[in-house]
Amino acid sequence: MPPKRRSSGIAPGSNQSTLAFHGASNKVTKAGTRVQNAKNNLVSEPATKGSKDDIVDVDTTADSEPATAEAAIIEQAEQEVVAHQASSTPEEDEARRISEKRIQKYWKDKEAARKAPRVHQEDLSLHEKVLREWDMSGQYGPSTGIARIKRWKRAHKLNLNPPIEVLAVLLKEQEGSDQLSVQRSHVDVLLKSRAEEV
Repeated sequence: MPPKRRSSGIAPGSNQSTLAFHGASNKVTKAGTRVQNAKNNLVSEPATKGSKDDIVDVDTTADSEPATAEAAIIEQAEQEVVAHQASSTPEEDEARRISEKRIQKYWKDKEAARKAPRVHQEDLSLHEKVLREWDMSGQYGPSTGIARIKRWKRAHKLNLNPPIEVLAVLLKEQEGSDQLSVQRSHVDVLLKSRAEEV
C-alpha cells in the first residue's frame, strides 16, 4: 500500500502563487473595452478645420445596363430559347400537350393542400400564381440567379420530379409575351427592387 500524502497546504519553499479574486492588482479587463473607448474618443473629437469632405462621383450609366445577375438570366433565357427552337425534348412535347384545364386542376390541388387560401394573390393570373409558387418551392434548388426554365430542366436532370404543369406554363408564357419577364423568378425581381432602394 502506498504511503499517505499530506495535503496541509503549499509545500514550504514552493514558488507557486495562489489565486486571489479581490484587490486592485487582480482586475481583469476585456480586450474590446480599449477599442470601444478609442472609438468613442474618435467620435467625440471635433473634426479639424483643414479636412475636406470626400466627393464621390456616381456613375449614371449603371442604370441603363442590367446588373450582372440580370444579364446572366437574360443570357440563360436566350440560350434556352435557341435550344428550344433547335430541338424539342420529350418533356417539352408532353408539356405542350397539357391543356389549360389540367393546369387549373393542378392549381386547385395545390390550393386544397393549404390551410388557408392565398388572399394576397387574388389579382394575379393563374399562370403567374403557378410560376410564383414554383419560385418559392425550395425542394427543386435555388431560384435566384437562374432562368425558370433552366431551373426546371436542372431539377428534372437531378430526378427531383418537377411538375410538368410548370413547364407547360413556362412554354405557354414564353411564346406569348416578353421572355425575360417570364424567365426571371419573382424573388430576383424583389431582390433587384430592394437593391435599387438602398
